[in-house]
Amino acid sequence: MHIHILGICGTFMGGLALIARSAGHTVTGCDAGVYPPMSTQLREQGIALVEGFDADQIGLKADLYVVGNVVSRGNPLMEAILDRGLPYTSGPQWLADHVLQGQHVLAVAGTHGKTTTSSMLAWIFEHAGQPANFLIGGVAPDLQVSARFDATRRTFVIEADEYDTAFFDKRSKFIHYRPRTAILNNLEFDHADIFPDLAAIETQFHHLVRTIPQTGCIIRPAASDALDRVLSRGCWSHVQTFGASGQWRAEPETDNGQRCRILQEDRLQGTLDWSLSGAHNQMNALAALAAAQDAGIAPTEGIRALNAFQGVRRRLELRGEVDHIAVYDDFAHHPTAIATTLDGLRHRVGHEARILAVIEPRSNTMKLGTMAALLPASLAGADRVFCYGTTEGKQALGWDPRQVLAPLGDRLWAGSDLQALVRAVCAAARPGDHILVMSNGSFGGIHQKLLDGLAHRTLQDPH
Repeated sequence: MHIHILGICGTFMGGLALIARSAGHTVTGCDAGVYPPMSTQLREQGIALVEGFDADQIGLKADLYVVGNVVSRGNPLMEAILDRGLPYTSGPQWLADHVLQGQHVLAVAGTHGKTTTSSMLAWIFEHAGQPANFLIGGVAPDLQVSARFDATRRTFVIEADEYDTAFFDKRSKFIHYRPRTAILNNLEFDHADIFPDLAAIETQFHHLVRTIPQTGCIIRPAASDALDRVLSRGCWSHVQTFGASGQWRAEPETDNGQRCRILQEDRLQGTLDWSLSGAHNQMNALAALAAAQDAGIAPTEGIRALNAFQGVRRRLELRGEVDHIAVYDDFAHHPTAIATTLDGLRHRVGHEARILAVIEPRSNTMKLGTMAALLPASLAGADRVFCYGTTEGKQALGWDPRQVLAPLGDRLWAGSDLQALVRAVCAAARPGDHILVMSNGSFGGIHQKLLDGLAHRTLQDPH
């Protein structure tokens, strides 16, 4: 089958393209702004890419058009497909119909930690010598790629996103996956561009729960009011809990959380002694260990795997160090994720070191300002805060950072000039500082700009 993917450079659709290619299909695709690293990864796999969404792409005579949720009505290629009555489907639906049938699907859902927990879970299978198929919204160095498929393997780990499927299917993506093992990692309000409130998201999670068989397993934090409400609407599967009052617990042995005892039903399973820090990563680890056990991997084996786990790119990823000033990249863009990331870094570097937080509120939810009022509190753990945003143009914010973040006082710098931002951060930084950049986009390549600016400063004034 020849499939043509509309919106192929997104993380999910690009991963789907790699899976389709591995399954033996001919794959082509298009996107606006065909860009690396996804474009490079796809071309290396022999997948031809077309720039833009011109209607003449129907001349490729694909057997099926797989439509990403970046595509809306009015898109020239989509309009041509509709006018000619050509076959089309969504990415999640294609995956369900052509790949996930017959697989033991382990789905990782939740507002936060999906990519990290999915990567941990896939790595546990890898380390145990039972490699799983997977589709993850990021790249873990241990796994090297974001997606992999081998039809001879019967286990599939998937990051289960609650965002909608396509312009013609407004259900959450995860409704299509039919998992046998489901991690519901946490649940908060997000995606204000498509969900009016938390209750609407809870309904989608309820629909997911309805698809899990009675012989399946739901793994959830013991303390979550939102998930309590979801499961009170109906639950037909076995439930395991994790967290301080859960069946799976972590007892820290160090302040930074990098060493802790893992217990299941108060029975010691082993000691986690790894490179990741923060209570949130301990929770992610507990969920991954529980899911792996449900699929046949013993906790002792899972702990050994996690002790060798190197983390995920763009999750407190150290991008470089100049003059004893470290620059990190993190995907955090929700107030809870921002606070959690800052807490994780604080536990890693100690209370004496300064943290300079550099944020770009660019997600649809943050641009709308739905959660802007929560930002000052989420940034309380930073010694200095630099906010990049504008109230004009394509990336316009619906709120003024200077007003919203005013409670931060003289710790705040806010502006819409990227070069001015780089200069301000470099001027404020001093040896021993940790610069934490948080954005769900490329942020104009600010990480390298900061490293270059710090290096130039050091050359100008080596003392």
